[in-house]
Amino acid sequence: MKYLGMFYKPEACFSASVRILYPLPFKCKSSRVNSGSKVDIQCPKCHVTVAKKGKFRFLSHSIHVTSFNNSRIYFTFAKVITFIHIYKPMIHFFKQPISHLALPDKFTYPFHYTPHPLCVLAAEEVKEYIASREEWQEELAFGKMFGVLIVQKENKQETAKKEAVNEIGYLAAFSGNLAGKNLHPYFVPPVYDLLQPEGFFKIEEEQISSINIRIRELENNRSYLDLKEKWKTETEQAKAILNQAKAELKAAKEAREIRRQSSSTLSEEEQASLIRESQYQKAEYKRLEKKWKKRLEEFETETRHFETEIEQLKTERKERSAALQRKLFEQFRMLNARGEVKDLYTIFEQTVQKVPPAGAGECALPKLLQYAYLHQLKPLAMAEFWWGDSPKNEIRHHGYYYPSCKGKCEPILQHMLQGLEVDENPLLNSIHEDEELEIVYEDEWLVVVNKPAGMLSVPGKEEDRDSVYHRLKKKYPDATGPMIVHRLDMATSGLLLVAKTKEVHQHLQAQFASRSIKKRYVAVLDGATATVEKTALPPGRTGRIELPLCLNPLDRPRQIVSREHGKEAITEYRIISESEKHIRIAFYPLTGRTHQLRVHAAHPEGLGCPILGDELYGKKADRLYLHAEYIEFRHPISGKILRIQKEADF
Repeated sequence: MKYLGMFYKPEACFSASVRILYPLPFKCKSSRVNSGSKVDIQCPKCHVTVAKKGKFRFLSHSIHVTSFNNSRIYFTFAKVITFIHIYKPMIHFFKQPISHLALPDKFTYPFHYTPHPLCVLAAEEVKEYIASREEWQEELAFGKMFGVLIVQKENKQETAKKEAVNEIGYLAAFSGNLAGKNLHPYFVPPVYDLLQPEGFFKIEEEQISSINIRIRELENNRSYLDLKEKWKTETEQAKAILNQAKAELKAAKEAREIRRQSSSTLSEEEQASLIRESQYQKAEYKRLEKKWKKRLEEFETETRHFETEIEQLKTERKERSAALQRKLFEQFRMLNARGEVKDLYTIFEQTVQKVPPAGAGECALPKLLQYAYLHQLKPLAMAEFWWGDSPKNEIRHHGYYYPSCKGKCEPILQHMLQGLEVDENPLLNSIHEDEELEIVYEDEWLVVVNKPAGMLSVPGKEEDRDSVYHRLKKKYPDATGPMIVHRLDMATSGLLLVAKTKEVHQHLQAQFASRSIKKRYVAVLDGATATVEKTALPPGRTGRIELPLCLNPLDRPRQIVSREHGKEAITEYRIISESEKHIRIAFYPLTGRTHQLRVHAAHPEGLGCPILGDELYGKKADRLYLHAEYIEFRHPISGKILRIQKEADF
């Protein structure tokens, strides 16, 4: 067989020379055919089996098409028929003029961004298309992430500005699969279609499924269950009988000792009789013990026969699953803008997890970039948005834009974006470099500062980044201990308590641990997009939210609600006022979990109304409208209650 490949054909014409982009295996039921003979060939992409006579000729490094049928081309060469699958172009051109919109200077930083106007326009067209597909709506109600990629056709010759604009379009993709399929005409194909019916993944998956069925059959086998129950019953009975026999043996021994002690003149015959009695009773116990041991061993042998088979099947399942996962991830050969290729195993070898997580490579953005690189389309900007209801654990709002997930996508995108000029991470910019840190309260032992939004409480991995800790360490070089008693999110402003000595730090932390420190935050909720009725949050309303939180390991630093793994998180609140679009609220956190107030506000089981400007759980704005305005604590030295307040500037 001769491997040729899949190619992209921009226009349908009766005669065309087309370039092969990458190898693609094919299947042919006849390995030896004569020129012009009828054969059955199956496309490995769409799995359509066809039978057709073809008239073709091979020209150097291209295929000259002399006949074609719809999207299928048949080609005969060297007594072998090769099937070439042609995909229709996936690039979409805007329905309205875009000449007034400036192109982005650099590609979007995918983990923290404001969607470019072209991306917003493209997303609206994709949303319109999604809404028109009635057959998807039931599935999409549960929620799915979609993505758009603004692309430009790469031309070797310079073009006029007007012509260049006409070369701008967009690609669309969804994460995972949709309606049980990976291939849909409007969206780019996956990097690797693991759902192909005759692909190795589906075949091996069926084998693993059959192992699972066999395991379940054995585990629920009536004979096996009866044996287990009888073995358990007999074991308990044996234990009871042997314990009784052992107690009788002990009692007989004690009786013999009493006889020996009560009579100092036992005859030799009496002494021998006592010894024989002891030996007989011990022998009887041994015979009884041996009898039950043999009986239980029979049950164990029969039971172990089932359990050994089950364990063997489980081992086989584990080995086959691991091998399948490895083989699968090796099929995901990810390109970058330089034309370099790395499979997922190679990419994730350099990460902490070492192996790719499930679903890696199936998110929207990797699909989009892969397609763009394969078809000589230059990526300009990206955006990903959520469609449908929010999941129970994560927080996703219909139509909102979200950054790419870090657990699955960050290592992949670090490779795929090489060769592109990418925007810098805006979080690395020090926006308060020339500003003095406001001291709200200070004495010999502690300091209370007003942390501005956008400044870290403590430095992260980048030790040289601007933070409250760095500022105060420089201001108070003689201070001891960790200094920072508690933290505020980078995006949150407000009062931050700082200790000048290790002892004061320990005392204040103990107050936090005992929940004796009182805090109040003020926030503005994005009421225009609330999932609760406005009347549900009238001014003066109070309430309490208890949703346990934990880190989403695949999407740091995002938190999720988890009653299984989450830590207790309690927030009390009071509605201050409301307007047409916004709700002003006071939060009283009784615990201090990461992103607690942000998640409790945005989650459907909380207020269902994200804080304005919360780009992790809501929509980005000029800032996160959350401010720590009040703190009350007992002074570690004087013992006095200190009440410190700093109103928000919004």
